[in-house]
Amino acid sequence: MHTFKIMVDTNSDISPDVLKEQDIDTLPITFELDGVPHNNGYWQEISGKDFYNALRNGSVAKTAQINPETFLDIFMEYAKNNKDLVFLILGGPLSATFQSSQIALAEVKETYPDCNIFPIDTMSASVGVWLLVDMIAKKRAEGLSASEVAQWLENKKHSCFGLFTVDDLMYLHRGGRLSKIQAIAGSVLKMKPILNLAPDGSLALKGKTRGRKASLELLTEQLKRSVNPDTQMDKIYIAHTDSEADALMFAEMVRSAVNVNKIEVMLMGPIIGAHVGPGAIVVLYEADMTREEYEKKFY
Repeated sequence: MHTFKIMVDTNSDISPDVLKEQDIDTLPITFELDGVPHNNGYWQEISGKDFYNALRNGSVAKTAQINPETFLDIFMEYAKNNKDLVFLILGGPLSATFQSSQIALAEVKETYPDCNIFPIDTMSASVGVWLLVDMIAKKRAEGLSASEVAQWLENKKHSCFGLFTVDDLMYLHRGGRLSKIQAIAGSVLKMKPILNLAPDGSLALKGKTRGRKASLELLTEQLKRSVNPDTQMDKIYIAHTDSEADALMFAEMVRSAVNVNKIEVMLMGPIIGAHVGPGAIVVLYEADMTREEYEKKFY
């Protein structure tokens, strides 16, 4: 019997098989493609290939935050039944979903002030949340309580890194990450931006390269300098938005640069994919320093 329940939203891209295997519940974030809503967050209604091809052909994808009322229903059910919950949520600076969870929790605590419900701002996205879920599932198996795991995670998340590059800057412009002039100029010059998840969980532009291979080389170098040479890493996650050949090439570059037991390469889901567009490559992993330490040392 588990000491508490783990829940995630579908930005995490955790496969249904893993969710079932690790006894994790999920809450869908809705996305729309050309105005048609999709509520499951995975690929049951449209394939990944079709989704990213639609974006390439001019379709518009949008996502919606989870509202406070949805969180309230879930949290109230757990509180009434005296069940403990740790809920890992898409990073606060990237979405208002975490804010919605805080509004709901405050209302639940008016009736159940001692409830053990812990919404966590993961300061991450996509498989970066999966990385954290793997960690706390192990802690739960060791017998830690929800409050102990929540406190442990608040510290651990600062050393979980997310580095990525995109193929088309216009998607970041639509999401408010680049000005239109920057996006157009970069696209014309075939510039590929390198972005990191910053210490506060926001996106930070850390460089530009010309061409895909150069961008993957810079990502590899950034990863390498964030871990000690003698560190044996357990697992690295690489996600892509319908750019599998590049992702596999990047995986080999990473494997040559660091000591790692396993590299998982997977297709990124529509929740984050809608905002980075086709051709993005993302790497997420646990580093040997915090994001703040990395910033101070290298920037």
